[in-house]
Amino acid sequence: MSLARGLAESRDEHASAEVEVTVITQTPRKEFRDEELPFRVVREPNLWELSRLLWTADLIHVAGPALSPLLLGLLMRKPVVVEHHGFQLICPTGQLFIESSGEPCPGHFMAGNRGECWKCDPALGWFASRKLWLLTFVRRWLCKRATANIMPTQWLGTQLKLPNATTIHHGLVPIEAIREVRCEASQNPLVVFQGRLVTTKGALVLLEAARILFEQKVQFELLFIGDGPERAKLEALTKNPPLTGHVRFAGRLGQTQLEEVLSQASIVVVPSLGGEVFGMVAAENMQRGLPVIASDLGSLAEVLGESGITFRTGDSAELAKKIRELLQSPKCREEMSHQEKVRAAQAFPVSKMVHEHRLLYEKLSKREDLTSLSFN
Repeated sequence: MSLARGLAESRDEHASAEVEVTVITQTPRKEFRDEELPFRVVREPNLWELSRLLWTADLIHVAGPALSPLLLGLLMRKPVVVEHHGFQLICPTGQLFIESSGEPCPGHFMAGNRGECWKCDPALGWFASRKLWLLTFVRRWLCKRATANIMPTQWLGTQLKLPNATTIHHGLVPIEAIREVRCEASQNPLVVFQGRLVTTKGALVLLEAARILFEQKVQFELLFIGDGPERAKLEALTKNPPLTGHVRFAGRLGQTQLEEVLSQASIVVVPSLGGEVFGMVAAENMQRGLPVIASDLGSLAEVLGESGITFRTGDSAELAKKIRELLQSPKCREEMSHQEKVRAAQAFPVSKMVHEHRLLYEKLSKREDLTSLSFN
């Protein structure tokens, strides 16, 4: 949405539109008002409609390695840009995470240990696991032939190892954050998890860290914002001491309610175990000026830079130590807040993301070599 709107609203020196944007999506319209957008939206096209639309395009931008538009674009000899939002080219499940053991994947597919991928997620079953495995080869073959591959972090580029690759960070839409000072004398500090409650997001790691801290008599509240299949399991664990009465689950929140809740937060923790190619939750809370502690996955470490705090992925004891140290140092939290705001404003403005995409498109339209193009 941010990219399409930014491109559609860009103007040249004569106030004329520079880019005509059509967004093609499989997402149903439902109650959304497409007519209020500054670009055309085509929803759920059949193969013939998709082919016709792609044939009229000067450039095709694919969000992830979607097979149909990628293959059709290459057959039509159109410039095709693939923006990668996952690990589908190096991991059949796209998460770079071993569901059966709950651990980050060391990279079995790229290392040639591809039989390990078949048993990564037992819930998929024999047929589905092998289908995803086969599609990984197909996607990788097609993306190697794309005109350009865009990565949201340089770290992702080192993992996918694709030609014609460049890095363009995601852009952050400005958030009207509501920052209020909590009365620490009457209220405990609030530590927040924000995201889907799924295995890869590491909520269980945070809960174990909280248990360690509560046993050490560290006073704070823990709030989980979000929903997902892990919620029931996590809620059941909080009924046992020492977690009892200290942990709340807010579910999914609307934007206004989310900002109100986060205005009272002291720390945001991003304990992901895998699946992160950028870390939007970390970046958005940096923009809000909320101190962020995140696992040391390559993408999260790159987004935080020197402004945040990282801990060893999956290490609850180290996470507990980092939370305790930050809770005990209001001065450190204040310094982090300032540093994170500065980094988010400099590295991730939406205007920068749109501008860098336009430069890339212009270069591709002239059939120029990408080797000289570097944004980061």
